Amino acid sequence: MKLITFSSSDNARPRVGVYRDDGVVDLSLDDKLPDTMLAFLEAGDGAMAAARAAAGNAADLIPLDAVTLQAPVTNPGKVLAIGLNYGDHIEESGMPKPKHQVWFNKQHNCINGPYDDIALPAVSTMLDYEAELCVVIGKRCKDVSVEQAAEYVLGYTCINDVTAIHLLFKYDAFPQWTRSKSFDGFGIVGPCIATLEDPSDLVVQTFVNGEERQNYPVSDMVFSPLELVSKISGDMTLEPGDIIACGTSMGVKTLKPDSTVDVTIAGIGTLRNRYMPDKQGQVKR
Repeated sequence: MKLITFSSSDNARPRVGVYRDDGVVDLSLDDKLPDTMLAFLEAGDGAMAAARAAAGNAADLIPLDAVTLQAPVTNPGKVLAIGLNYGDHIEESGMPKPKHQVWFNKQHNCINGPYDDIALPAVSTMLDYEAELCVVIGKRCKDVSVEQAAEYVLGYTCINDVTAIHLLFKYDAFPQWTRSKSFDGFGIVGPCIATLEDPSDLVVQTFVNGEERQNYPVSDMVFSPLELVSKISGDMTLEPGDIIACGTSMGVKTLKPDSTVDVTIAGIGTLRNRYMPDKQGQVKR
């Protein structure tokens, strides 16, 4: 099942739906189901069961061309990310392979829609893309084992972890992970949450202006998605709707103005965003 947040040409109100190849099921038609993804997830197993039942109903489908998709979770409580989680990317970065997970966070204001523009901040001169698989937490959890972690995962989505790359290493020995990755619109998420049990067969691809830049299997991760959930849940409580970006592989490069970036994971979908430097902010800091 593919869960989405969407609006439609006849109703601009964002709401939760199920994406199908032949249209969208509007879950808000069920008065018992919440409109927002966070509230839907907090409603628990009953809401998921209702969504699965509705997904099989062909009546009242909204045509795909009448739908606008938003980030599936528009206001996650946490946007967590792992660095240096693919051997090829570690090698091209010239950094040693970590013995332990390397965590940072992106602020929730970074969330951007799957087809929205990427704006250049006033303080930045160059942006990189980073295509990644992203875990979406479905149930509250704390200190879970790797074996237990799957019980708390709703599913998986795509994320483009956009980075103001010159700010990342601007201050010598103190990488600015959070600042360089938390500008408005730097967390492009979607287009859906696929409720997959095992993402290990997935392949992540990036195309810039139609040219392939990244093509790598999720199975090449140093630390698997469930290892990430287990480790970070030992430090902090994970809540429904929290998202975890699982890291990127080799092929990351600086974008040129007016570039279009496609991030694709077969079985989930495609992000397509245009880098628009003319939309940058006005105040330099």
